[in-house]
Amino acid sequence: METRIGKRLIIIAIDGPAASGKSTTARIVAGKLGYTYIDTGAMYRAVTLKVLRSGMLDELRRDAGLVAGLLGDTVVEFRGDRVYLDGEDVSEAIRENSVSREVSFVSSLKPVRDRLLELQQKMGAARGVVMDGRDIGTVVFPDAEIKIFLVADPHERAKRRHAELAGKVGSAATPTVEELEEEIRQRDRDDEQRTHAPLKRHPEAAVVDTSLLTIDEQVARVYDLAMNVLEG
Repeated sequence: METRIGKRLIIIAIDGPAASGKSTTARIVAGKLGYTYIDTGAMYRAVTLKVLRSGMLDELRRDAGLVAGLLGDTVVEFRGDRVYLDGEDVSEAIRENSVSREVSFVSSLKPVRDRLLELQQKMGAARGVVMDGRDIGTVVFPDAEIKIFLVADPHERAKRRHAELAGKVGSAATPTVEELEEEIRQRDRDDEQRTHAPLKRHPEAAVVDTSLLTIDEQVARVYDLAMNVLEG
């Protein structure tokens, strides 16, 4: 890992829809800069996993306020590249497709967003962070020095998601690319239309289309933007 560039610490906010390459790009850029990487999507996935395990999903569809009882003692933390929920390593569990299908709904609940917003702003208060999600540049840190909005073709995103799942559970147990594409399109609609902190691009955010880019190319574009600010 390289050391931090100079003494100035900034916030890099990377937003975008599911499977657009946010997490991988943010993680690598943070490593190159010696910054802290904060995967806010993993935080919402962890809360979604807790909701699914509680069996309260249907109740929350009728009364979102009930989620407050679950949030009261919930602790989400990062230890290196691992994600912990109430002390349990859930790094693999939160990537299961059952979580992917429900995370848009759970993350749309105002008590969930309010609680995680508080945690995310506290995590980034000292700056020197790369944070990715869907409302980082618009809600969590609208004053971030660098705002990026990643986009990609839904079919390409579905192919990436299929490869990821097949590598974990095998092709036979993985939904088809077409099924995953429909889930992704629905999730995009849910994220863009939710009442609280919908997915949208900040007017100052640089748009990067990752449909035809390799990870190295994505990282290079974001890293170059960071260096222009840090060395400017």
